[in-house]
Amino acid sequence: MPAYAIAHLQEAAPHPDIAEYVERLPATFEAHGGRYLVHVTPHEVKEGSWPGHVVMIGFPGIEEARAWWDSPAYREIAPLRSRHIGSAVILVEGVPEGYDPAATAKAMRAALAQGGE
Repeated sequence: MPAYAIAHLQEAAPHPDIAEYVERLPATFEAHGGRYLVHVTPHEVKEGSWPGHVVMIGFPGIEEARAWWDSPAYREIAPLRSRHIGSAVILVEGVPEGYDPAATAKAMRAALAQGGE
């Protein structure tokens, strides 16, 4: 199953460390089969608020995403970003081919029928 690294980056003033991070980042995730899906492109907020930018990197699976995050190459450059940009980053597994959300709804209804809310 594919997996994704999703970052919500706050606005930040330009800084040489950030430019270096952006230059060096692709080599860290490409080594684990990752590729940019979204990279600081404009977004439309339809509900709530989402200040800042979105970055999304796709990986072949969650193990590759974890290996990238924990890799010495990424850990070396991460402070270039984190010292200058507030962020939230998650790794999330995608759904399998043929995923049926009706099964999730059925499980919710079963839990409700047993007195859950």
